[in-house]
Amino acid sequence: MQGVRFRIDFNSRCSIGPGKIELLEAIARHGSIRQAALDLGMSYRHAWLLIDDLNRSFTEPVIRASVGGTGGGGAKLTGLGADLIRRYRSAGRRIESFARAEFAEVARKARQETTGRRELGRRRLAKRKVATRQRPL
Repeated sequence: MQGVRFRIDFNSRCSIGPGKIELLEAIARHGSIRQAALDLGMSYRHAWLLIDDLNRSFTEPVIRASVGGTGGGGAKLTGLGADLIRRYRSAGRRIESFARAEFAEVARKARQETTGRRELGRRRLAKRKVATRQRPL
């Protein structure tokens, strides 16, 4: 079993999952939304929108950002941001442990992965294209 990914929905407009948590952790490491986005391979705009969504979703911000200038800008986790990471990771360890125990027998029956998902998707798309070309008019 590779692992478990989960998301917490606090309400219909407020959720936290692996992507947002990884972004918060990267901001904590780099002190910058731009550097965090680069580190995670996402655009600055996408990272900024995720952070803006998080900040609007709670009654207090998860990060505080300062605009650049002579000393440069930056971003810093607030207490809530650090608490979200800590609680999410703690819950993740418990969920992972439970899932491994619960699905151990089934996991042994899973086929071993021989081809990546992207490659499988390309193969399916190629088959569809061939099938489409072979249809009689």
